[in-house]
Amino acid sequence: MHNNRPALPRSLALSSIALAAMTLANQSMAQQTPATEPVQKVEITGSTIKRIASENALPVTSLKQEDMKNSALTTIADVMTSMPVGATNVPSSAGAGTNVNMRGIGINRTLVVLNGRRLANEPLSNGFVNVDVIPMSALNRVEILRDGASSTFGTDAIGGVVNFITRPTFEGVELTGQVVQPERAGGGREFRVSVLGGKGSLAQDGWNIYATVDHHKRTALDSSDRPELSSPELLARLGIAPKASSGTYAQPANVFSPSTNITGNPYYASGCTAPYSVPALRNTCALSANYVLALPENAQTTFFSKGSLRHGGDKLFTAELLYAQEHITTQRAPTTSVGFNGAVMRITPASPYYPGGSAGVPAMAGLNGSPLNVSWSVAELGPAIARDEQRNLRLLLTDEGRALGWDYRAGFTYARGERDSYFVQGYLNGPKLNEGVLNGILNPFGFQDAKGRDYLKNISVDGWQIRHTTNLYTGADATFTREIGQLGGGALTLATGAEFHHENNRDRSLDHDILVPYQNRMPSYAQGQRNVAAAFAEVDLPFTKDLDVGLAVRADRYSDFGGTVNPKLSVRWQPARALMLRGSASTGFRAPTLFDRYGYRLPGATAISSARWDDPKLCPGIPGRAGTGVAVPGANPLIVCNAFLPIQQGSNPEVQPEKARNLTLGTVIEPMRNASVTIDYFDIEVTDSIGVLSQNAIFTNPAKYADLFVRNADGSLAFVRNTAANLGDLRTSGIDLGLQYVVPRSAWGDFRFNLDGTYVTRFETQNEKGGAWISNLGRFGSVGSGNVSASPTYTFRWKHTARVSWSRGDWFAQLSNFYNTGYHDLNNVAPEYHRDIKPYSIWNSMLTYKGIRNTTVAFGVSNLFDTNPPVTNSNALGYASNVSSPIGRAYNLRVTYGF
Repeated sequence: MHNNRPALPRSLALSSIALAAMTLANQSMAQQTPATEPVQKVEITGSTIKRIASENALPVTSLKQEDMKNSALTTIADVMTSMPVGATNVPSSAGAGTNVNMRGIGINRTLVVLNGRRLANEPLSNGFVNVDVIPMSALNRVEILRDGASSTFGTDAIGGVVNFITRPTFEGVELTGQVVQPERAGGGREFRVSVLGGKGSLAQDGWNIYATVDHHKRTALDSSDRPELSSPELLARLGIAPKASSGTYAQPANVFSPSTNITGNPYYASGCTAPYSVPALRNTCALSANYVLALPENAQTTFFSKGSLRHGGDKLFTAELLYAQEHITTQRAPTTSVGFNGAVMRITPASPYYPGGSAGVPAMAGLNGSPLNVSWSVAELGPAIARDEQRNLRLLLTDEGRALGWDYRAGFTYARGERDSYFVQGYLNGPKLNEGVLNGILNPFGFQDAKGRDYLKNISVDGWQIRHTTNLYTGADATFTREIGQLGGGALTLATGAEFHHENNRDRSLDHDILVPYQNRMPSYAQGQRNVAAAFAEVDLPFTKDLDVGLAVRADRYSDFGGTVNPKLSVRWQPARALMLRGSASTGFRAPTLFDRYGYRLPGATAISSARWDDPKLCPGIPGRAGTGVAVPGANPLIVCNAFLPIQQGSNPEVQPEKARNLTLGTVIEPMRNASVTIDYFDIEVTDSIGVLSQNAIFTNPAKYADLFVRNADGSLAFVRNTAANLGDLRTSGIDLGLQYVVPRSAWGDFRFNLDGTYVTRFETQNEKGGAWISNLGRFGSVGSGNVSASPTYTFRWKHTARVSWSRGDWFAQLSNFYNTGYHDLNNVAPEYHRDIKPYSIWNSMLTYKGIRNTTVAFGVSNLFDTNPPVTNSNALGYASNVSSPIGRAYNLRVTYGF
């Protein structure tokens, strides 16, 4: 049952802020601001007003640099994966890099900032920051605001804010080398080296400048390196073995006779051709090798520099420069004979390779000598390999200080992201490939002779560029803060500010892409841009030392969507020293990304489905269960049954902004000395959510979504429409739990226990406005993680990170546990294969020694008990690749030398 909770009344919050400012401003004339603060106040993510950290009313998790090192975390991807509040996709075959998905509600709803200001988004989707560009060596800490719709950073931060904060200054030189070596053979090795150097004392010299270069590389891990995770026996137990389906594209090629409705393979009787294919259903062959990488190769190099200069007494000017490059090598199954554009490879009796012809290809019973449609995968060339290159630049200039009785902070940001994609290996000119078979030059049923090899070499497109995308962000901001009076608990503080930024995105899929139809990318050009102006105000009202109320409001004006005003209320009440209660309520607003609204828009198919399906009209069967259908007379079962079907993706000019309501209620308890417990309830509702309808929903209920199946005049499937759209609403709620305990110091050393966990009580979505609510909790996801990934978000009932650490003298040790509950599998297979996935628990250990002068040596073991990833029938790999690691136990050695 849907409970309609009213959003926080905007008029109430706006009136409260105005009334507080006007009424209490008069008191400022008669009251004095204290000359000094007894406790240093700091700026905490989520507010522009500095305050004592322990008095924060908003739920913020902080992870320090030492915490990252001591947990055997090598990259930012490792850091974010370890956070229970988030669902993070590490560098994947999509080539987009690492994203952050707080609360599991979508990567486009999580705001990632560096030192409190935005970076350029990943260029292709323009909806998230690729956090691979952030240098580990420059970080001081990471603050995660678990409360969304920030008036400071933007009300589009519905899921929350992740603020990466770099070192304020650094003096000296620090060299770090790190290697991660998996215990099992194969790829997945990691190497990292960083150089950090700085000079100047900000306190004594009035200036400091430092710079760091950080390089990280991980080698590719082939699925064949972990055969036990996707063995034929395992896949058979899951109901997804290759031989359990009809073969489509294979080597040797499968054929279909339009005149006799015969399908099959001339080499089926002899067992197909190992190791390329295995016998499958309907007398066909299916690819036997799994060409999908378990982990793609990726490498990133980041340069970061920060200079700070004191001037005018109490003013501070800073300049930051960030430049990062990342290469991700992706891999897919070998080149095929046809793509989504309807081209068909044919062979006639004129070819010596026609079944039963002069080249010795076995004959097939029932053929009448008519032309055959051929489904060929050119496996002898190996997998098709492409490379994505990303470059990210950001220049930030800031100045802060005090003038005319106000504390001010102003900044200018210029950021640019670029992404280029290239063919590397195994890609061919599609029309020429079809022509070579039709003319008898190429043999689709076996290896090529010298003439055929030369022909393939001549039609290769390896080295061609596929796509070029750029994303530009330019912005300026200013914030002014001052105490305007005194209340019973301290200074009444007002902060106000404004910002303006311009976004521009250009995306070109190059013209010659039409020659590579099986790449599923058509030539296109798209450009989108917008201006956003905002003004905000925040008031801190410490009515008593125990009761503090914060009121904030933000007004944004989008050049393409008009204005929106969103308030926020936060309350902190501490009735006793050992008990603090806190809460917040706010509304949010998120415009479609530039990709959603202005991205490429083509009239036909632009991709293929993320999984195999039966065409509900040409291969009717059990909806949602591929391989159960039977092709109607005249339809080629090789391309309409258990096949990757044409999909139309891209932007939607009709998509509208979404709105949100956020609520948090929490408590901080200190039941005993050196112990604390935090419990925070969160509740988020998103209306008119922007997303892409899951393909699982479409094919499970094709009658309901019949209008999405666009067909040609002859009844064949042109494409399934799967573009960005306003779906129904989304709602999620749960509890964040934090436990900390420091054991009193003893001769045995210092012990510390820590646990951060999230228990989700509800996660529901609608596929359309007013539609049925669908639970995403504890089951295979129906919500996509973003427009760069077809992988769903897994919403676990419970997820935690637990750590126990020990230190004594120069020694430090830590044991970490990362755990999530199990869930119901996809189960789009026969009922006998339905299954549940067990909980997943990983233990990491780290031992650090600082007894060598200027040197720190750390040795760790990741996945201490060599736990395999969960088994799943949701993909051809056979394991949950996007929520776990296939690497297994690995050894981590890090050496840092400073002088």
